[in-house]
Amino acid sequence: MNSPQTCLEIRGLDVHHGQLRAVTDLSLTVAERQVVAVIGANGAGKSTLLRCVAGILPASRGEILLDGVDVTRLPTHRRVALGIASVPEGRRLFGSLTVEENLRTGAYRHRAGPWDLAAVTELFPWMADRRRQRSSQLSGGEQQAVAICRALMSNPRVLLLDELSLGLAPVVVTRMYEALPRILESGCAVLLVEQDVSKALAMTDQVHCLLEGRTVLSGAPADLDRKSVEAAYFGIDRREAG
Repeated sequence: MNSPQTCLEIRGLDVHHGQLRAVTDLSLTVAERQVVAVIGANGAGKSTLLRCVAGILPASRGEILLDGVDVTRLPTHRRVALGIASVPEGRRLFGSLTVEENLRTGAYRHRAGPWDLAAVTELFPWMADRRRQRSSQLSGGEQQAVAICRALMSNPRVLLLDELSLGLAPVVVTRMYEALPRILESGCAVLLVEQDVSKALAMTDQVHCLLEGRTVLSGAPADLDRKSVEAAYFGIDRREAG
């Protein structure tokens, strides 16, 4: 059986905020139809990593490869056209626009692929009946669904999800994760930042735990015991803790 094709490869990445190095020597890969989660405490560098992959923040060192093509120095709109789409923390929808208008903005620069207005509204069926409603009138979970579908309208190879579950009720988070298999079927890969460690361990293929911008633990969830994850998350030296 052939191994899944690598969609996204990050090699030795450093990212700075001014004089502060927020991400240090980070490397990871995401294969098609795979979900990779990045976890860690506040300030660990998780969102900085996604913003750099999206092209919002520049890399100080290292490489970002999309399907083997170096995109490290490309602007955000070029990355979107090549297949990197982002769902930012806080959703950042256009509140004065309707659901449908927000979705159509995601197709401004798009690749050929299966995702169009009909396909994304099938993912969350309530959207079809409420497509003319302003996004500012939606609940937090509904806004998150629209933000995901807006990103899908570009037909990405890699979907970046920043804080998928932040501020959402558990039942709503479950609905978001239920949409992932359909997204993966399209050949897309998902790199997500997740504050809910239990969800990350239960719903993803690989987990990377960051501490002060560095990967301190990584692997398949089945290979990671919860105590090791907790120790890495909080920066606890288990020899001292024991």
